[in-house]
Amino acid sequence: MTHNGISRYSMEIATALLTGAIGVAICYGAWQVGIGWTPSGPDSGYFPFWIGVLVVAGSLVNLLRTVIGHRHKDETFLDAARLRSLARFTLPIIGFAVISLLLGLYVGTTLYVLFAMRLQGHYAWWRSLASGIAISICFYLLFELVFQVPLLKGPLEHALGIY
Repeated sequence: MTHNGISRYSMEIATALLTGAIGVAICYGAWQVGIGWTPSGPDSGYFPFWIGVLVVAGSLVNLLRTVIGHRHKDETFLDAARLRSLARFTLPIIGFAVISLLLGLYVGTTLYVLFAMRLQGHYAWWRSLASGIAISICFYLLFELVFQVPLLKGPLEHALGIY
């Protein structure tokens, strides 16, 4: 931590460790399904394993460059102002995901557009609500009717007979 927030140095180390862990997970998953070479060609985990190795190697290079070079040691990555800005963007998306899981994608989309337009764009309530409903209707027409790809439904859609 810097005196103003989280340092870029700390975030680069955390990111290198996280991406390295993802690479290890890729390698482990690939190893479980087979990484060898058979008479008919590579096992199904052969290429993913080597991709995982590349991810781990890249992560180690980034970690070493950061630690040895002390790059960005005093640079602030996230301070209070940036955190507020990040929260204004992230929290509505998390809310959208939760509402969509509980109430369905169309309700989630309508509410997300409503609140994003109203709170971030400062549009009138009626315009924000109308836009959210219009976008949900367009999604329904496009995905359900044209492409025949059903989207996640909730209790409201079921009550309206939309399956």
